[in-house]
Amino acid sequence: MGTIVNPNISTREKLARARAAAPQLAELSSEQKNGLLLAMANAIENHAAEILTANRKDLDSSGVEGATRDRLLLTPERIRAVSAGLREVATLPDPVGEIIREWRRPNGLLIRQVRVPLGVIGIIYESRPNVTADTVALAIKTGNAIVLRGGKEALHSNRQLVEILSSASGLPEGAIQLLDSTTRDSVQELIEARGLVDVIIPRGGAGLINFVVENSIVPVIETGAGNCHIFVDETADFEMADRIVINAKTQRSSVCNAAEKLLVHEKIAARYVPRIAKKMSEAGVELRGDEESIRLAGSVKVQPASAEDWGEEYLRLCLAMRVLPGVEEAIAHINRYSTKNTEAIVTENEANARRFLRAVDSATVFWNASTRFSDGGEFGFGAEMGISTQKLHCRGPFALRELTSSKYEVIGKGQVRG
Repeated sequence: MGTIVNPNISTREKLARARAAAPQLAELSSEQKNGLLLAMANAIENHAAEILTANRKDLDSSGVEGATRDRLLLTPERIRAVSAGLREVATLPDPVGEIIREWRRPNGLLIRQVRVPLGVIGIIYESRPNVTADTVALAIKTGNAIVLRGGKEALHSNRQLVEILSSASGLPEGAIQLLDSTTRDSVQELIEARGLVDVIIPRGGAGLINFVVENSIVPVIETGAGNCHIFVDETADFEMADRIVINAKTQRSSVCNAAEKLLVHEKIAARYVPRIAKKMSEAGVELRGDEESIRLAGSVKVQPASAEDWGEEYLRLCLAMRVLPGVEEAIAHINRYSTKNTEAIVTENEANARRFLRAVDSATVFWNASTRFSDGGEFGFGAEMGISTQKLHCRGPFALRELTSSKYEVIGKGQVRG
């Protein structure tokens, strides 16, 4: 296969091609869109070797380590998961054409609000080549064209994936566009492409997201960093708390819904802090904490937490602990330092749980479950476009419905306004 990234085609021309493809995509039936997704899933599996070879080039040339390397890495299992994600999206209900509401006016006019595609979606993301396939799947299912601007560290992986995805028979020309990731100019051109692009979705670190939000003249759906908290309340079941905290921190530490902070009620701190500190340390987690956490951890090494620690998203095996008087103080701490992504409380006290669920100002709040469930796939959405931390248009894990807008269809029988 030849590379899909033609250096002779400008960013502006690629955006124009996506704009031209959008009306054609909007007219595809659910059956046609599902057929495209299934063909893409088969193509990914059939070309797994080429994808792995391209990914190895990225791993060898990027020089990235730690969490970023884990995000970049593709394996046969992860490629099978990409294909499975495409197939799962094909099985989901198509939101396009759904009648949101309908009513008849006294003058006989029938008014209905109907879901329609957004048009052209631009996504800017770092490191994770699986995002390429996930976002293409969601865009195609909702009849949107998509413009991808991945990170330079995933250059070869993204080129290979886009070429394979674009090969699906029946896909309108220009429906998937991959921008040059070797220059920052393509980001600037994308966020200034008002009229060609309908919405921008940034996914990645706080620096990338803030840059796009502050500089884009195209509307933005803001996905956020994940400084996620777990509060272990005084009535928490310790076995349950252990499972939740360990899973939320260690199951995959490089993602935005991994726990970064552990808050513990002071009435159980003397028993729970040394217990969880020992287990975290045995799991290879670097621990930081306030003075009380350090004292209670005993022989387990806990570094003093700085003021900056409470607001930091680690994205690695690192956890900061703090002892607090109760649920109100936990809520206040979270609302001050959280990135508004995902938080959890472990408690048997329903009143405290419901207070926490209501008062914590984050996109997703859990009671007695791991923060790692804050995910489009785990919510039953198939793949996800991201986790939105803003409050307008969508919030939390978002996927198909949030990639649509609406319009009003008004049906009359010759009525005129007097």
